[in-house]
Amino acid sequence: MISRLFLLAAGALAVNTAFAAPRGFTADDLVRLERVGSPALSPDAARVVYTVRSTNMEKNRGNTQLWMLDLRNAKSSPLRLTNSDASSSDPEWSRSGDAIYFLSARSGSSQVWRLPVNGGEAVPVTDLPVDVDNFRLSPTGDRIALSLAVFRDCPDLACTKTRLDGAAKDKATGKIYDRLFVRHWDTWADGRNAVLYSAPLDASGRVSAAPVSLSGSLDGDVPSKPFGDREEYNFSPDGKSIVFGLRVAGKTEAWSTNFDLFQVPAAGGAAPRNLTEGNPAWDAKPSFSPDGKTLAYLAMRKPGFEADRFHLMFMDVATGKTREVAESWDRSIADYRWTDDGKAILATADDIGNHRLFSINAASGKVSPISGKGYVSAFDVSGKTLVTAQADLASPAQLFRATLGDSKTTQITNLNADALKDVKFGEYEQFSFTGANGETVYGHVMKPWNAAPGGKYPIAFLVHGGPQGSFGNSWSYRWNPQTYAGAGYASVFIDFHGSTGYGQAFTDSISGDWGGKPLEDLKKGLDAAVKKFPWLDRERSCALGASYGGYMMNWIAGNWNDGFKCLVNHDGVFDTRGMAYATEELWFTEWENGGTYYDKPAEYEKFNPVHHVKNWKTPMLVIQGDLDFRIPTSQALGTFSALQRQGVESKLIVFPDENHWVLKPANSVQWHNTVKNWLDAHIKP
Repeated sequence: MISRLFLLAAGALAVNTAFAAPRGFTADDLVRLERVGSPALSPDAARVVYTVRSTNMEKNRGNTQLWMLDLRNAKSSPLRLTNSDASSSDPEWSRSGDAIYFLSARSGSSQVWRLPVNGGEAVPVTDLPVDVDNFRLSPTGDRIALSLAVFRDCPDLACTKTRLDGAAKDKATGKIYDRLFVRHWDTWADGRNAVLYSAPLDASGRVSAAPVSLSGSLDGDVPSKPFGDREEYNFSPDGKSIVFGLRVAGKTEAWSTNFDLFQVPAAGGAAPRNLTEGNPAWDAKPSFSPDGKTLAYLAMRKPGFEADRFHLMFMDVATGKTREVAESWDRSIADYRWTDDGKAILATADDIGNHRLFSINAASGKVSPISGKGYVSAFDVSGKTLVTAQADLASPAQLFRATLGDSKTTQITNLNADALKDVKFGEYEQFSFTGANGETVYGHVMKPWNAAPGGKYPIAFLVHGGPQGSFGNSWSYRWNPQTYAGAGYASVFIDFHGSTGYGQAFTDSISGDWGGKPLEDLKKGLDAAVKKFPWLDRERSCALGASYGGYMMNWIAGNWNDGFKCLVNHDGVFDTRGMAYATEELWFTEWENGGTYYDKPAEYEKFNPVHHVKNWKTPMLVIQGDLDFRIPTSQALGTFSALQRQGVESKLIVFPDENHWVLKPANSVQWHNTVKNWLDAHIKP
């Protein structure tokens, strides 16, 4: 009897050990997740290469490497192509499909490398004295386009390197400026511009001559700063010319969104020709049709408005005539690709709380959805084969394979399966309600991971930034509702007036009305959520937001000061007048307020949080990245000073090495733990 009981107990112990109890998702989980991206299909669609970013907590940084999957065999396992302490990124197939070109700093500086996919070591394609920021191969395989940060008055690349080395040794550190930008996003200007070059490739695929400047005569950056990439320039199918987007800088760059498209011979030797001079707003992302007869691009209509709708435009290469495609489809395109037959454009766009992939008929403009709910962050198409990177509120991105014209999709990666095997995610649901102006507004709710029938749970009320943005059915590595669900909190997040994906008029409606309709939507949205979902505990709620969401925390503090037990304000606007003169991208504040501060002071002051500071009484956690030049540190200091001076419970955390976002793994964990502790102190379940 004793032996039998012992064996039964041992068996039960083995079962319990093999199947650990479920648990909630944590910030440590979030920062350690592997992240998939940049799928690139081979020319024959037989293989896909993609990036995987892992996190090294000891070195406090991420590392990105290339992987490949054979799509011809459903049972094939992913093959790791690169393995280096330096990251490898931006994969692009050679024309013949026998090699992968990519960026890596494995040699000590960022250069282009070439890796044979059937065996062999990677070899350098470029060996330049300056870093290669991004690149694109010619469709004919005999040339490469490169973006390099250089001093425009230097006669060659070596001059830029010499000047940078000299500046590093100079004991005098003063910087002299005579125009904006003096700083942008998180970097002070040092006199260099991103200039587009091209160079010939020899039979082995290496650069065979010194790169030639293509955009150097134009005062601007290709691609644009701070987030531009190789989608802003493209070769013609015959490889003879390149079209690129550029905002001519001069002395108006800091308040202009007038990007134009320029065409130049790929080998250089001629001045760039402006193709879209007639449009004073933003023209972007040129891409030729496979037959080279049509140039597609995206175009805005409102000068100075960075969140205007991107319309799809076609330009006849022979005549220069343009036409808009899918004009009645009221969505703003984020990214797009031609299909190989030139009959359709595949495009992503925000849509009712999702970021979906659509097919647009090139002839008729008819729009048909391809993906359903979730967020398509990247995709590629070759022939009839489509590969997408897709996430949702309960899953980081994975790669999926599909065939054009077939609704069936197959997941082809399974990253983080072991890391998340014991994690139970919070269940989520989209809902709608009648918001400001009697219009339908959408939001989401999420339960805690361990929600039980009949339970009531405190609320993390998340307010998105932008303000023209969306907190929808996506996965985030900064503001992720699952981290709150994992800590025992419910969450509510509303796509208030001004959000994207609901038509351009809805997006436009926040400009000049920052504290009006959005606040009404937040109030009505939270009330609707509480009535619809009885498991939400309205009496224990905390509001949190960053950027515009941080502004809204300051606005709520003075205009809805009985709404929450606590507030969390990350990089939020405190004083709209100070913001008008201190932010780097002036076009943003000028559009949102109808002009400059000195011309329209009343518009700026209408919804200025500083006028309501006397009403502040809600405890607030203030967070700031000291390298944030979009909403500078003085805004956070003003917020904290206003709280402290009045004796309102408050804390301030400043990250000296972070910008508008918190990106370093250790800082991210600290950020999440600090926020969680603040919620625990005020609304702990």
